Amino acid sequence: MIVLDTDLTTLLSKLNISQTKMVEMYSMMTVDEIVEAEAAQGNQAAVEFAAELFTNVDKLVEIFKLADPNNKYLILSTMTADKLQKFLPLMEEEDLMQGFYFFTEDKLLAMLRELPPEQLVNTVFQMFSEQEIIQLMPNDELDGLLTSTDVDKDNVLKHLKSIPPQYLAQMIESVTGEECKATDNIDMIKQIGQFNPLEYKDALTSMESTPKQQLTYLLAHEHPELYQLFSPEAYTNIIHAQKQKPDVVKAMSVIEPEEKIKMLEELPNDLLSIVITQMDAKDFADTLINRFPEVLAEIIAS
Repeated sequence: MIVLDTDLTTLLSKLNISQTKMVEMYSMMTVDEIVEAEAAQGNQAAVEFAAELFTNVDKLVEIFKLADPNNKYLILSTMTADKLQKFLPLMEEEDLMQGFYFFTEDKLLAMLRELPPEQLVNTVFQMFSEQEIIQLMPNDELDGLLTSTDVDKDNVLKHLKSIPPQYLAQMIESVTGEECKATDNIDMIKQIGQFNPLEYKDALTSMESTPKQQLTYLLAHEHPELYQLFSPEAYTNIIHAQKQKPDVVKAMSVIEPEEKIKMLEELPNDLLSIVITQMDAKDFADTLINRFPEVLAEIIAS
């Protein structure tokens, strides 16, 4: 049974029932029983009111005080997970976001790792600049991007022109084992470009941290999709080390609604019910009328 705080004053007025009659005859009856009794006595207002409760959003909100989160929660607490989840797509984004505070930071990070790469990167960009991401990214992740088959070699060689010559010389020497005699950037880049695939890879990964970060930044800034090559674990490790849960939740606002809903569906029913109590009262009533008439019937009968 769903026991709600109902607005009996409005009910009495709507059905033209006196306060005396209510006390003497109906004090122990449910709304449904009162309406049924009045209808049996020929009260046409009761007949019309019964129909209204299943069709009129405003009337439902008023009688059952659905603007009160507690009343909404009492209704929601009787529902299964499947039913609760049907409310989520109907909610405002701002209200949905409140649900993420119920997760631990570890759980939030775990869910971020499961996002499509583009959405994870978009979320990370809400917390860090491109420069910060590159500076905080582990060396093996930078190596992975620079040597990925998704990165055009000619583009890498183009951006090597921005790297100071002493670093280019070190790259060549790490592969050849001999002192680099070239002093001109163009000549050194040409030599690097002529390395076989394994030598070329070794040259890139042997770069010192500063030029490696510079080269990675230039490539990824020009082609932002390359940020998706960094592993989800690398991103969430950076977030864990640098940010607090409120920062993470705020950044998650850019995640697509369908992904947000999938995440929130992992909440237990009691917490999911609390999230849904934030829903606009009229939208909540409309959902009851159109999607859950059986629940509405139970409310009216209680």
